[in-house]
Amino acid sequence: FYLTPPQVNSILKANEYSFKVPEFDGKNISSILGFDSNQLPANAPIEDRRSAATCLQTRGMLLGVFDGHAGCACAQAVSERLFYYIAVSLLPHETLLEIENAVESGRALLPILQWHKHPNDYFSKEASKLYFNSLRTYWQELIDLNSGETTDVREALINAFKRLDNDISLEAQVGDPNSFLNYLVLRVAFSGATACVAHVDGVDLHIANTGDSRAMLGVQEEDGSWSAVNLSYDHNAQNKHEVERVKMEHPKSEERSVVKQDRLLGLLMPFRAFGDVKFKWSIELQKRVIESGPDQLNDNEYTKFIPPNYHTPPYLTAEPEVIHHKLRPQDKFLVLATDGLWETMHRQDVARIVGEYLTGVHHQQPIAVGGYKVTLGQMHGLLTERRARISSVFEDQNAATHLIRHAVGNNEFGTVDHERLSKMLSLPEELARMYRDDITIIVVQFNSHVIGAYQNEE
Repeated sequence: FYLTPPQVNSILKANEYSFKVPEFDGKNISSILGFDSNQLPANAPIEDRRSAATCLQTRGMLLGVFDGHAGCACAQAVSERLFYYIAVSLLPHETLLEIENAVESGRALLPILQWHKHPNDYFSKEASKLYFNSLRTYWQELIDLNSGETTDVREALINAFKRLDNDISLEAQVGDPNSFLNYLVLRVAFSGATACVAHVDGVDLHIANTGDSRAMLGVQEEDGSWSAVNLSYDHNAQNKHEVERVKMEHPKSEERSVVKQDRLLGLLMPFRAFGDVKFKWSIELQKRVIESGPDQLNDNEYTKFIPPNYHTPPYLTAEPEVIHHKLRPQDKFLVLATDGLWETMHRQDVARIVGEYLTGVHHQQPIAVGGYKVTLGQMHGLLTERRARISSVFEDQNAATHLIRHAVGNNEFGTVDHERLSKMLSLPEELARMYRDDITIIVVQFNSHVIGAYQNEE
């Protein structure tokens, strides 16, 4: 089944979104010029989610990608809720009091976030009251705990992740008299999601990561070439420290069973995630909740089984690893992406493709044909394609779309092959998942002049 270039473009561009930061937003000149984001599903429905919002009561911007598993319910809930928890964690005591007094007296609330959303980015209206009540309980506790100190961003991020995960777990245990909501909170808790979130405020960039999505910085070297700096570590079996951490948290007798076949208890790829209460609750609690839950839950095979060698839960945490980076003028962009991208592309290629896209300058690397027997005809083809790529005005207006085009359509020479792209995009749903995962990407472009000025002030 062959797709024409316009058909390929309409598939690739269906979920693209761009936001330009206003030059001056009335508070401070932003170190972010804007961002591009996009998603390409492999699962139906897609299990990835994305979020972006400006913090209105504090400085800074939040951006995040969320990769769901065992369904999209948990990723959906985290994409709607996590930024509120982070924003509330960052608020000064007086603002928290103002908000609480407004709720108390039925006045309009101060808006906390300004969302930047694609029309397809859905919010569950049915659960909004429940979600709001959990959030309110959180800020009431923050008011009671007031220590008068200003909140450290790192601490705020960690507290917000842990608190939201805790609330997801509690809501599922308490249940809800409304059967639709009851089923929703249970689906959220029993499915899972990883999260990789950036908070950018001036030159301070914090990345909070739980799971195996990634954050990467694109740096322009003095000679104009591009390099990649990792700002997160995958929490999976490929990370030795993570394997050690998991083993340390359980008795010696479980050393062999905690991580099996590169998975947590032989089942779960990420070693940190939201939800996934099958890896957190005691067996008694799991049974009690499932027995008293709605019938749909009993029909779900995933909820019924207990993981093998399940002796000392919890085996899983949502606590993020937080990395802080002070932005420099040579830091040109940030890429946040779910593992669907990193499975197909090396970070160095990602840095080069986005860097060249944003500057419109292609560095002519010598054509590498590494070990292939290449005929003169093929060589001519490669050179013609290279010329076309430079002369053609970019067909993509969005850096994330441009990256997805490469991730899905690259051939062994690192150029986009239309035929390959067409084949990959026309795979039927049940096959697509065998060739790739959902891909979600946010590319944040930094304002080097503003960053340079911040640096000079310091």
